Amino acid sequence: MKTLKYMSIIAFVTLAFGCKNETAPEVKTVDTETSAEAKKLDPNAHYAKAEFGIEGMTCAMGCAKTIEKKLANMDGVKSAKVDFGKKLAMVEYDDAKVTTSSLAETVKKVGDDYSVKDMKTVDNFSLAE
Repeated sequence: MKTLKYMSIIAFVTLAFGCKNETAPEVKTVDTETSAEAKKLDPNAHYAKAEFGIEGMTCAMGCAKTIEKKLANMDGVKSAKVDFGKKLAMVEYDDAKVTTSSLAETVKKVGDDYSVKDMKTVDNFSLAE
């Protein structure tokens, strides 16, 4: 009986005083544009295409998507696609701002396990985008 009495008192105190100190919710403004959408691309630029293999990837969501985002966020990169299954990256970039060596450096900066193989510039990507 004492237990029931104490539980009733605790419940009453919790309900009576627990919700009194609510603060107003904080309003935050979040920019919904991704950096790739917000980038300004030069319409007069000459865009080259590069394909290269990436060694060391172990998963599609962690490795491949992270590398793809890093490449896509580079200044001067128009598009980037990393195919985990084929271990292949396809990047379209402004050749006045980006070089194939800077693409390789960006991949290497994502993680020491990643390495670029068979870098080549192409007229068209070998896989359908």
